[in-house]
Amino acid sequence: MNKLIRSSTALGVALGLLTGPAFADMEAAMEFLDNEINGLSVLTREEQEAEMQWFVDAAQPYQGMDITVVSETITTHEYESQVLAPAFTAITGINVTHDLIGEGDVVEKLQTQMQSGQNVYDAYVNDSDLIGTHWRYQQVRNLTDWMAGEGADVTSPTLDLDDFIGLQFVTAPDGKLYQLPDQQFANLYWFRYDWFNDAKNKEDFQNEYGYELGVPVNWSAYEDIAAFFTGRDLSHMGVEGEIFGNMDYGKKDPSLGWRYTDAWMSMAGMGDVGEPNGLPVDEWGIRVNENSQPVGSCVARGGATNSPAAVYAVNKAIEWLQNYSPPSAAGMTFSEAGPIPAQGQIAQQMFWYTAFTADMVGDGAAAVLNEDGTPKWRMAPSPHGVYWKDGQKVGYQDVGSWTLMQSTPVDRAQAAWLYAQFVTSKTVDLKKSDVGLTFIRESTINSDHFSERAERLGGLVEFYRSPARVAWSPTGTNVPDYPKLAQLWWQNIGDAMSGAKTAQEALDALCEAQESVMERIERAGVQGDIGPVMNEEQDASYWFEQPGAPYAKIENEDEEPMTVSYDELVKSWQQ
Repeated sequence: MNKLIRSSTALGVALGLLTGPAFADMEAAMEFLDNEINGLSVLTREEQEAEMQWFVDAAQPYQGMDITVVSETITTHEYESQVLAPAFTAITGINVTHDLIGEGDVVEKLQTQMQSGQNVYDAYVNDSDLIGTHWRYQQVRNLTDWMAGEGADVTSPTLDLDDFIGLQFVTAPDGKLYQLPDQQFANLYWFRYDWFNDAKNKEDFQNEYGYELGVPVNWSAYEDIAAFFTGRDLSHMGVEGEIFGNMDYGKKDPSLGWRYTDAWMSMAGMGDVGEPNGLPVDEWGIRVNENSQPVGSCVARGGATNSPAAVYAVNKAIEWLQNYSPPSAAGMTFSEAGPIPAQGQIAQQMFWYTAFTADMVGDGAAAVLNEDGTPKWRMAPSPHGVYWKDGQKVGYQDVGSWTLMQSTPVDRAQAAWLYAQFVTSKTVDLKKSDVGLTFIRESTINSDHFSERAERLGGLVEFYRSPARVAWSPTGTNVPDYPKLAQLWWQNIGDAMSGAKTAQEALDALCEAQESVMERIERAGVQGDIGPVMNEEQDASYWFEQPGAPYAKIENEDEEPMTVSYDELVKSWQQ
């Protein structure tokens, strides 16, 4: 993947795309289409040229302007920064610098701009997890009004919003669009398809557990499979070294918070039924009233952050990390743990981001690829916990989305909006998706190109073409201030992961801390009539007797294990 980016960057230098003059240039657009896109687009060549001509024309008022945008560092954004940004500069004459920094740093810069009112960046790619924050604080431009008003002349006629698959995640309860998706990836179940289909492994598992080895439907089956493979001798398959039935991470670090806020609790079944998020209680355990105002996080106020389902979720993660994972995993962060399955010693992983797909098919993944380059692994829907009910979300999707701050001057926001549309355009999106594998457009997912490439991507294309994908969603609008609340998760759950507190003690502290932040927001009145208004505390039994979350403890949390054939699962999607 990096070789592709480097060669594309070198190509940009050869074409003058990195050092070209600061004026709109259709000739540069034609060179870009010839040498970078090279036919890899859902548009015909004539349509590509027409779309590029629109960018050339729309950019005329912004000739020579210097703008700076920012995103986190993933393969998709590396491609944008190193290849698409220089091309955009050459084509439009707008000098764009696309900075790459850590995800936490992106949020910090965004907070700084919100608090100071000073223009730090002209546009941000930040997670749609902040949709509740953006809607309540009204410090970002809502794009619905922007495209009809100040941004009308710089909004592409071929943007085609209906083609984006994640618009529901960036739409607030007021019906307005606050962000534009740029990249999207899901948190799925990953497993060694070759190991699961091996005759000896299948026979031994059947004899030991009394049911077929397959994709686990629930956590009980996942646990059985983790126990079965941990320490198993796979020399009959030519596999050497110690085998583990689970992979995860547990270091007390900001990424540990993502491990839980990115829908682990929903997978356990903590929240309410609803799409894209549970209502009135979401996967953070935050309850809202009929006006979408947060009213509590602890069970005493009708929340679920410290509910029995949440305790179950945290305990299972700790148990599997300790019993079925490499010993080093407990001291790893998200980024350190991500590449481990590609080394060939992991049987399955429930909490696995499809953003790692590119690494799983790259040069360093020989241990998990067949000689012809097809994968020995597959991805599938995540299993769910004992508290889960039909209609609840069962996983997370990261939707990094373009965001324009109110504090950015109009002309700079207009120029940045042109760049945001360029890197998400139909001309560009198929090629960008081929590099980063983070789909945002229906037309790209359903392209002939990805039909041909699907067999090498381990189920990624099949998942995104399936109806199952709607059950995976980002953080929703119940969370009133994502930056302030997210940092509480890793700090408190880290105490449970380290053994300093029990899961119940850690979650009690977490929900109380969340409510403290929400009470401060309520007192400050900074979010108006859509901000928090906390419920009075009541005995937990009152809320357990009400419909929906929070749910009372299930005495026997070990449900009957269930598995399904992966091949049959894929067939059901296609039908």
